[in-house]
This record gives sequence, structure tokens and C-alpha cells, in this order.
Amino acid sequence: MSAVITPPRPARQHRRLPAYAPWAILAASLLLGVLLSLLSGELTIAGALTFGALVYVVAITVTSRVVEGPRWAKDRLATTLVTIAFVLAAIPLISLVVMVIGNGLERFSWTFLNDDMAGVYGSMVEGGVFHAILGTVYVTGGAALISIPLGILTAVYLVEYAKPGPLKRAITILVDVMTGIPSIVAGLFAFAVFTLLFGPAYRAAVMGAVALSLLMTPVVVRSCEEMLRLVPNELREASYALGVPKWLTIVKVVLRTAVAGITTGVMIAIARVIGETAPLLVTVGIANTINWDAFDGRMATLPVYVYRQYAQGGVGVDRAWAAALTLILIVMLLNLVARLVSKFFSPKGAR
Repeated sequence: MSAVITPPRPARQHRRLPAYAPWAILAASLLLGVLLSLLSGELTIAGALTFGALVYVVAITVTSRVVEGPRWAKDRLATTLVTIAFVLAAIPLISLVVMVIGNGLERFSWTFLNDDMAGVYGSMVEGGVFHAILGTVYVTGGAALISIPLGILTAVYLVEYAKPGPLKRAITILVDVMTGIPSIVAGLFAFAVFTLLFGPAYRAAVMGAVALSLLMTPVVVRSCEEMLRLVPNELREASYALGVPKWLTIVKVVLRTAVAGITTGVMIAIARVIGETAPLLVTVGIANTINWDAFDGRMATLPVYVYRQYAQGGVGVDRAWAAALTLILIVMLLNLVARLVSKFFSPKGAR
């Protein structure tokens, strides 16, 4: 007898929602959110968006379950929740940028960037921010000169040289503790040290640099440590197999491979400290004119300038918004430089 061969059953074709369906459901949900917001007593943008988002989550999930099945419904629900979380996280950032640009452009100009506050009093509309830009470059640059080498070397020691033991645990705990110290504590520490060395009247940009380095160093250590741990051990072993010493392997292989991540971590650390105000109020103070000496005399910085001008009121508020816009542009410029450094110095395969 010959066996009866049963032909394979055709694969089940899963139905899918058309591409326009999520957008149509979103539009209908927002419209219903507006109606629900009106019924609640007062039409507000926040209320309409909240009701609309809730309606959309339920509508897209139920529709997908009916048409596509439970697995696709779960996928639609997860995608919707993640998208809503991203929008909620982006709203404060976008609002901040729009607010700073909208208020800062009124006084932002080349004259504003090229002038200082010498001889400007009361409600006079003159005055600029050049001396504060110079002070910010001095203080932040000094903090970077202290923190970047110290942080990278500490991370290299923890990853490449330190063996599990009390010393490594102690360094790790100290780095974690320093990450969470209040900024004013760092300022008071720098103030106390320089007061003991040079007297209570001493103020200089180097004091602010030391204070900011206390805040910047643990961020550099942590970010660099994580980047170094991501370098595959096979690269180290291949270098050792060729007879390359350990220190040269770290410089030419490990650091070169992780340079993009290290640069990103350094930029995050700089962005963390460049807007600090409290430690600079204690250590550097404020000045109305340009001070080219980083080791003697008070010096204006952008965060302190923004604080003082906003507290002054009147035309000072406009100057404060323009200075805040200047600070954001400086951070953006530094990030662009970091991207270029990562692009040209990272290995070709990592570009």
C-alpha cells in the first residue's frame, strides 16, 4: 500500500492594520480628548492631550487586538507607552529651548557679546557679556585641565590595574560619594582651602576651577570607566600576543578604541559644571569689567551674571535671558567640537 501524502497546510495570513490607521485613531483620540476636556469644565492643552493620550492607548490596543490578534496588540501597547514616555521627556527640553531663544534673542547681538558692564548702572540698556564669557572659559577650562587627566587616569587604574580589594572598593565608594555632593559644598571646600593659603580676601578664577573640578572629576571617572570596560578583552590579548607592553596597549588600543565614549563622557561632565552658580558665587564672585588674570581678582561668569542680572530686574532680566542663550550656544559648540574629535580620532571601524 502506498502512503497517502497530505499536502502542507498554507501558512495563516495575519491581518494587519493599514499604515494610516494609527494616525487616524490618534486624530480621533485627540478630538475626543478636546471634547472630554470641555466637558470637565475648562479647555486646556494639557487636559486635552492627557485625555487624548489615554483614549489613544485604549483605542489602538483594542483595535489591534480585534484586527491583528493579541501579540500585535501587546506590541502596539508597548510602542505607544514608550512613545508617550519619550514625548513627556522631550516636552521640558523643547519648552526650555523655545523659552530661552524667544526671550534671549531680544538683546542677543554681536554688540552684546563684545561688551562688558563697565560704567553701566541702573536702567541703562547698554552692557554686554564678554567679560562673563571670558570668566566661564577660564573657570571651566581650568576645571577641565584638572578633572580630565585625573578622571581618565583613575578610570584606567580601576579597569586595567586595580585588583579586587579594599583599595579598589574605597576608590569606587569615594567616587560614588563625590558624585552626589551638593555644589555649594564643593564651593565651600575650595573657599576654605584658598582662605587658609592666601587669606579670606582672596578671589580668583582658579578657586572656581578647583570647586568645579570636585564636581566634574567623579562624572569623568564613572563615564570613562564604563567606556573602558566595553573594550573587548580580545583586543588587549592580541596586543599582548604581539609583545606590546601593557602601558602601550592601553594608550594605543584601549583608549583609542574608547575615545568616542570618553569624549562623550567628558562633554557630559563639562555640561554638568558649566552652569553651576552656587560654588562660583562663593569662590569667584562677580565683576563688571574684564579680568585677564586667572590667579588674582574677582571674575564674572555666565551663571553668576545671569543670576545677578535677573535679580536686578528691569532691563537686567533681558540681559539674563540673552546670557542664558549664550551659555546654551557655548555648550552646543563644545558638543560639536566633541563630535569632531570623536570622528577623527576614533578607529575607522567605529566611525
